[in-house]
Amino acid sequence: MSVILMENIAKNYSLGGNPVPILNGIDLSIEEGEYIAIVGASGSGKSTLMNIIGCLDRASKGRYWFEGEDLTTFNDDELAYIRNQRIGFVFQQFNLLSRSTALENVMVPMVYANVPKAERRDRATRALVQVGLEERLHNRPNQLSGGQQQRVAIARALVNEPALVLADEPTGALDTKTSHEVMNLLGELNERGITIVIVTHEPDIAARTKRTIRIQDGAIA
Repeated sequence: MSVILMENIAKNYSLGGNPVPILNGIDLSIEEGEYIAIVGASGSGKSTLMNIIGCLDRASKGRYWFEGEDLTTFNDDELAYIRNQRIGFVFQQFNLLSRSTALENVMVPMVYANVPKAERRDRATRALVQVGLEERLHNRPNQLSGGQQQRVAIARALVNEPALVLADEPTGALDTKTSHEVMNLLGELNERGITIVIVTHEPDIAARTKRTIRIQDGAIA
């Protein structure tokens, strides 16, 4: 089944009242269980495509189906539900709450999903065990290494059992050794059937995935 199906996606921004094209005629299909890298130079449009995939922005033209649902017909509240419940995000800078423990950070998406507190704790614990942090449940971010913080972020992305994990430069703030460890973890998660899309400008990171989509001048090259 296609998790993502895009047809003729375009995105324009207005500059001085004139439309500036960012994406042009993107056709894209991502199947359940795929492990994909989206690559491109700065200004290529890859970040804009990521934002549309993640329901953080809307296309100016075209159709976007997510798990068979036409998101171009969704209102803002419906898109927010998709973002929270069906997509797990991993960011370059981790975006963890500094005063909260690893366990509390992973519980955050479930608060917005109105999951009961006891279930939140149980699911967050399982997610942290899944990424190898069972000994760090009660540590705050400043008590964790960069790699451990990114593992917390990955656990947070997994906790609502999303259809898609969308990772934006997930190794960008990490050293080479830790980057390989994080990519090993993402590879293991994909082997368990999780659909993962990584946005990166690093060829060695893209090479760790199973398919690469190159964006150039707003189109798939």
